[in-house]
Amino acid sequence: MTSTPLVTLDDVRAAADRIKGVAHRTPVLRSRTLDARVGAETFLKCENFQRIGAFKFRGAYHAVSRLTPEQLAKGIASFSSGNHAQAIALAARERGSRAVILMPEDTPLSKREAAEGYGAEIVTYDRYAGDRTAIGRQLAAERDLTLIPPYDHPDVIAGQGTAALELLEEVGALDGLVSPVGGGGLIAGSATAAKGLDARIRVIGVEPEAGDDTKRSLEAGHRVSVPVPRTIADGQAIETPGELTFPINQRLVDEIVLVSDDEIRDAMRFAFERLKIVIEPSGATGLAALLAGRLPQVPPRVGVIISGGNINTRRFAELCGD
Repeated sequence: MTSTPLVTLDDVRAAADRIKGVAHRTPVLRSRTLDARVGAETFLKCENFQRIGAFKFRGAYHAVSRLTPEQLAKGIASFSSGNHAQAIALAARERGSRAVILMPEDTPLSKREAAEGYGAEIVTYDRYAGDRTAIGRQLAAERDLTLIPPYDHPDVIAGQGTAALELLEEVGALDGLVSPVGGGGLIAGSATAAKGLDARIRVIGVEPEAGDDTKRSLEAGHRVSVPVPRTIADGQAIETPGELTFPINQRLVDEIVLVSDDEIRDAMRFAFERLKIVIEPSGATGLAALLAGRLPQVPPRVGVIISGGNINTRRFAELCGD
């Protein structure tokens, strides 16, 4: 007997209806230069133009919009390396609530300041010594807040899937979809939407070489932990796949490929110089995989989710300057 999926295409479509008019419908960019480089028609779903500068607003707002008035009155807790923090902070403000966010001490300053700018209270911890899930749950319990984690939540996963749903609605059938992988919420939601529309679509995840927990887990057939990754892709510095996202990705993701920090830098430079857009390291990993030839076979028509663009000028110059 087949169990009912945690998140379905109908859930993603319902999420799209709930976030309509609040989240941006982000642009899809094309590049003849990119097409020639990779030997395929490429379609870049630019979530760097989403509110708060990343796809995370989709899932955060969807989850917050589903809370009861009583829950909103008490407030929301979460934990995040940056983009989900901003997304929850803004979503809470939009819904008349408040947010308390647990963030790593070494979170890029621009991301912390942005979350605070949206009204969130920030509590910090050492990501290399503390368990953020346990600390986050304790924080929520102590303050009687509703916890909305960055990826292990059905409403968050469904909300993230709206990025792929929009892409496919706009460009039509694709042979492949490439997505960054951190905790797994974006690719889980995107794979749910893509495979729900066309089971033949090849879904490919991309991780930084230092943080290959999902690749190892899929190969092992169960969740595997790695040391806390030290990578410029801070949004993908996850040591263990999500408890809820992993079974979805185990069922729907066809392949995981890895990229180096240098390949991520090259993709950021390409996007800046050729596409005239700024993307953060985690947002660049899908593009990096194409440019670096990390896909054994590039699908003829391939969509790539550019997941975010939250990086300040100093950090961009440090990473990409000559």
